[in-house]
Formats: sequence, C-alpha cells, structure tokens
Amino acid sequence: MAYTLDQLNTASPDEAQRMLDGLYEHTPWIAAEALKQRPFRSLAHLKHVMTQVLARADQNAQLALIRAHPELAGKAMVAKTLTAESTHEQGKAGLTECTPDEFARIQKLNADYNARFGFPFILAVRGPRGAGLNKQQIIDTFARRLANHPDFELAEALRNIHRIVEIRLADKFGVEPTLGNDVWDWHEKLALHSDPGFAEAGQLTVTYLTDAHRAAAAFIAQTMREAGFDQVGLDAVGNVVGRYYSDSYSRSTGERRSAKTLMTGSHYDTVRNGGKYDGRLGILVPIACVRELHRAGRRLPFDVEVIGFAEEEGQRYKATFLGSGALIGQFNPDWLDQQDADGVTMRDAMQHAGLAIDDIPKLQRNPKDYLGFIEVHIEQGPVLNELNLPLGIVTSINGSIRFVGEFIGQASHAGTTPMDRRRDAACAAAELALYLEARAAQDGDSVATMGLLNVPNGSINVVPGRCAFSLDLRAPHDAQRDALAADVLEKLQQISLRRGVTYTLEETLRASAAPSDPAWQQRWERAVESLGLPIFRMPSGAGHDAMKLHEVMPQAMLFVRGENAGISHNPLESTNAEDMNLAVRAMQRLLEDLAAE
Repeated sequence: MAYTLDQLNTASPDEAQRMLDGLYEHTPWIAAEALKQRPFRSLAHLKHVMTQVLARADQNAQLALIRAHPELAGKAMVAKTLTAESTHEQGKAGLTECTPDEFARIQKLNADYNARFGFPFILAVRGPRGAGLNKQQIIDTFARRLANHPDFELAEALRNIHRIVEIRLADKFGVEPTLGNDVWDWHEKLALHSDPGFAEAGQLTVTYLTDAHRAAAAFIAQTMREAGFDQVGLDAVGNVVGRYYSDSYSRSTGERRSAKTLMTGSHYDTVRNGGKYDGRLGILVPIACVRELHRAGRRLPFDVEVIGFAEEEGQRYKATFLGSGALIGQFNPDWLDQQDADGVTMRDAMQHAGLAIDDIPKLQRNPKDYLGFIEVHIEQGPVLNELNLPLGIVTSINGSIRFVGEFIGQASHAGTTPMDRRRDAACAAAELALYLEARAAQDGDSVATMGLLNVPNGSINVVPGRCAFSLDLRAPHDAQRDALAADVLEKLQQISLRRGVTYTLEETLRASAAPSDPAWQQRWERAVESLGLPIFRMPSGAGHDAMKLHEVMPQAMLFVRGENAGISHNPLESTNAEDMNLAVRAMQRLLEDLAAE
C-alpha cells in the first residue's frame, strides 16, 4: 500500500526511516538526516532536501554511496544478491536477459570504467520516462561517459543516484507524473518528423516550411484540437495558433465578450541534428494546462493563446525569430527573396505551403489586448543540472554583441625568427581569447566566446601572419554588456600595439537584453515555491522568442532542467517526465493565481 506525505510527516522517527528504507542503496543515513527537516511540503521538497544532504557530505561519504551500488549486469546480478529495488530496475531495462555478446560487452565496460574512475558505473536505467532504457541506450551511455573527466563523472554518478531515488520514491508513494508523461509522449511523437537526409540517419532536423516542418505543425494543431482549444489555425508565416476562450464564452451559443489574452508558446523548428525539447517544451506544457482546464470544464477570466512559432533558429533562411517577430510587426519583406541551399526562395516555400503572404502584416498584435507573454523552455545549460534543481526562474535574457575580425601581423620562418622579433597574429588572438575568459568571469553572469579562430593558409613552419576570429559577448543587462565590450575592445588595441600587429573589426549583431517583468517573474516564483521547491533565479544566455515579445509586452520565462549536463542543440538534449510534470504544475498554479487576481 502506498504511503502518503501526511503519514511521513507525522510518523515516529523510526517509522519514517522505515518508510524511506531502500531509497539510497545500502545508505540509510541520507534519508535519516533529511527527515530532521520535516514536515515536507511536497515530495519535490523531500527530494531536494535529500540532494542537499548529500551535497554537504564529504567526498568519502559520496564515494561510499556510489560504491554501495552494484555494477550493471554484474556479479551481484548473476549471484542474485541485488536489492529488490536494483533487481526490479535492471530487469525493467532488460539487463537480466542479456545475450552472451551483450553481457561480455557490458562486463568489459564495467572493468574499464572501474579502472578509470575507481567506482562502479551508475545509470538510472529506468530512464527519463521511467519506463526503462533499452540495452543499446545503456551501452552507448556507458561508452560515452568513459571519456568524462573524473570530477565530472563523480558528479554525474551522484545525479543518476538522485534520479534513481526519485523513481523509487514515486513507487513508494504511489505517484506518477501523469501530465509529464503525456508531455514526454507528445515530444516523442513530434520528433518523428525530420528533414530528408537527417531522418534516415535517426537525427532530428526540422527547418522552416519543409515537409517535416509542415507535418510537425499539423501534429501540434491536432494536439491542440484534442486538448479542447476553441480555435486552432495556421497563420500567414506558419505559426500554429491555438486559443482557449475566457469564461465570457458560451459554447452553446458561441457568444463571447472581449477579454484580455495571456500569450504563451515557443518554437517548433530545430537546429540541424538538434534535440527534442528546445522550444517544443514551451508549446506542449501549456497545451497540457489547457487540456486539464477543458477536462474540468473550467475557463479563466482571460483567453489563453498558445503559439507554436514556426521559425526561431534561422537555419534554412537568415530570418531568426521570424515567427515571433511577425507578431510585433517585424517581418522583413526582403526575406522573401532569400534562397536556401537548394536555391528555393522563401516566397516560393511559403506559396508551396499555402501561406497567404499578403496577410503577414495583419499578424501584428495590439499589445493593449494582452496581459503579457510567458515561456517555458529547457535551460540549455548545466546550471540547474549541477544544482539538482528541476526549475529555475529567468531574470533576464542576455543582451549580446558580436564581432568578426582579423589580426594582421607578419608571416615569417618559424625556425629563423627570434621570439622577440615576431609579429604573430595567432598569438595575438590567443591572448585576446584568454582575456575574454578572465574578463567575463569577473561579472559572474557575463559570458564571452571566441567561437571562430582560423589562420588562413597556415603552415607548421610559418609564424602566422593573419588570424581571423569572432567575438560573442553577452550579459543580462545592456550596461553590463557594453562595459564588457568596451574592456574587450580596449584590450584588443593594447594587444595590437604591444605585439606590432594591426586588426580589422566589424560589429555584426547588437541585441538588447530582455529583463523579465518584475510582476510576471514574481508570479513564476510563487508558482515554483508552491511546489515546495526553492526559488532559483538565473539569466538566460541563449535567445528566445520572449525577446521579441518583450519589445511590446511584459514577459517572463521558466527554465526546466536538462539532463546530460544540460547539453542542448544536440541529440543528447534531454529532460525527464518528473521535471516536465513540475513545469506543467507550475504553469497551472500561475494561471490559477492570475485568475484570482
């Protein structure tokens, strides 16, 4: 029989300890220490407290916990001495039924891993959906993680232990992330659509107005209809727009009074060979919220407009934020004459898709009709993952400045040119790159990157006479960004003078920061706090559709933790059903609080 949180909170210390027995493999002290902080407001609260207990422990205690776990398909499994929990988990992943070749491969990986790290490989084999990874996924992850740095792998092992505990805790308390599972399943179905050349390789690529893009739009639209949206359609640039009417609407008569609208959503296009959750999470989470409102026969005092923006990544055409930009009147007609890699113009692609190009100006929204814009997004970074936090509140979307440039020195013989006579363009760029790293770190939340670094026609035995480079400078506020840029440009001049090189520099992008609206940020904070989770505020280093809507209405974002060190724009991009479930519940709470206001 499943336990309840009330039972745990009111049980005697010994009984409470018994209720949590088996969560951490042969390591009861973590739960015992966490129980000192009763009462717990939610299971999410309990899970967070336990992660904090382990985070405060010394490394010897952490290593002891890791070493208390059995190897995957190892000697304990063969000898049938696994705990009941481990037996269930390894069995669900099919590890108890390995072929001889699979068993031999896993044994070799176990040996190599132990030799490299000094502890067993830990993986939450029930996976992000809880249904179990397959054996090939386990073997692939095993092999990939063998290349990690030991410090990183120690932290990754502990993160996987926390995921194992999360699933075991759900089993003990008879809870299932039903909404998160649905959102997970929608992502899987949506990811079936991929552009030619990528689909055959098992890679996800959905670029603007390809057949896969149009199929993705059709899936989103159908999901909206099944969820109970009152109005669903495709607009003139390919955005999927669903609207759930306010409580002024009468379904029987079709009459409705005008009401303000809350806009939410994100993009459904992807980068090439990207991940399943970037953008799409921000479409499917609000769809789940609307579906639950519809199932309960409830309406809110405002319309909810959920938009799947057709284009954000700028992969097929150079028209980044095309979908959200069109809603604020920023569609550039010159884009229509752009050609993709196959020579197809945007105009032809839009006409082929049946879009009404002449109607694009009509898409511009009147900000007076809107309460604001909110967006849920996978973090696309490692911060929440490292902190073992499922949700974070975005304080600002970073402003950015980009440059492309070149140092010009003197090419000369590598063997005959003394070190104090060189005008090495590559060393000038390298010095600047190291300064970027140090200067951005001074701010704590600024970032600076030299993503392109190239010696044209370089040779092993020639001192580089030219070196092309790029600069990408980002910060949560424009003043901070501009101060960073000023310091970098000053250092560039100093390096140039001291090293006897010249340079060229061209600014290619300047995007303003988009600070979250304080009132909307606080709504997200109250929603997250209601789940029993701590409030963690963080800037967004990546750009989002919310940046465009920020220009005309208040906006705020919620981040959801990514797995695999938070990697994004990559097939390894992932999150789990529990975190998705929390995101849905946070948005539900925000909607309820907004309705009460």
